[in-house]
Amino acid sequence: MIKEKVKNVLIHHSELEARLASPEVTSDPSKMEKLGREYNSLNKNLPVYKKYLEMVENIESAQELIESESDPELLELAREELYEYQHQLPEIEQEVKILLVPRDPKDLKNAVVEIRAGTGGTEAGIFAADLYRMYTHYVEKRGWSIEVLGSSFGDLGAVKEVIMMIKGENAYGTLKYESGVHRVQRVPQTETQGRVHTSAASVAVFPEADDFEVDIDPNELRIDLFCSSGPGGQSVNTTYSAVRIVHLPTGLTVSCQDEKSQHKNKAKAMKVLQTRLYEQKLAEVEAKESAERKSMVSTGDRSAKIRTYNFPQNRLTDHRMNLTLYSLDSIINGELDELINSLSIADLNEQVKKAGM
Repeated sequence: MIKEKVKNVLIHHSELEARLASPEVTSDPSKMEKLGREYNSLNKNLPVYKKYLEMVENIESAQELIESESDPELLELAREELYEYQHQLPEIEQEVKILLVPRDPKDLKNAVVEIRAGTGGTEAGIFAADLYRMYTHYVEKRGWSIEVLGSSFGDLGAVKEVIMMIKGENAYGTLKYESGVHRVQRVPQTETQGRVHTSAASVAVFPEADDFEVDIDPNELRIDLFCSSGPGGQSVNTTYSAVRIVHLPTGLTVSCQDEKSQHKNKAKAMKVLQTRLYEQKLAEVEAKESAERKSMVSTGDRSAKIRTYNFPQNRLTDHRMNLTLYSLDSIINGELDELINSLSIADLNEQVKKAGM
């Protein structure tokens, strides 16, 4: 069964290659982008698929030789090869099973990440700023790029809210496990008695909405212009460069004041609005899905406490899979690979079991 599925993947890869070269696709940027993402993702996994097929074929050849050969030396050689291939097969077969799990097309998209300070006053804002730096360092290590779409800061460098677009291959698929409430335990900068406090920040990760996926009627928007402000609410300029957009049918409101240009702020605010409307549409679809299809590590419930950062013990605990790492100092500086890979593998193994492979 797995062998046939792998062969079908290789056929699909060839079909995608042909479609990408067709005039119908080359003349349509949206189709080109969508098919290109799928092709690049598939192309990256081709060596694993080919290695698996080669190993299966070697096993079949060795078995045929054992059944038909009478020469003792050749039989012994064939048995040794068969043993070696059968010993190597389970590891690569498990890798192939994970790759065969149907990928959500959204995983290939860029990600919009929103970080907000939660309970805990100024310390919650400082922790939100730490999370912002953590993801920034991680993105830089991956060779991806970040564009801040909106931000609001408080005193002592605290973050009230940061919204950023993260651009890179499989960015949403990699970062989607970060959605939820992140809790911190440490002695705050503002604490004079040396007591450990607990505060929190929330992270929400959305797939970027493509222009053709969300149609916004300009007549359904109210656009307000105002002067941008800094920490504490004081005005930082006297021009009406900040933009607030209200989507009248849903009541969704977004604002942007990061740029000095009104046009740039409007473009960024529109991108955030587009993404939030897309996420709203996705949430309606996902709400109709059965609970069985939801993953343990990616429930989509952004009010759930997913992780605790304990600074005195240099400990990070991910509550979804009872994973504890004593390397918080490295993680908070952007070394997220072990954590994200563990979550991704747990999710994929869960899906492999559900698929009965």
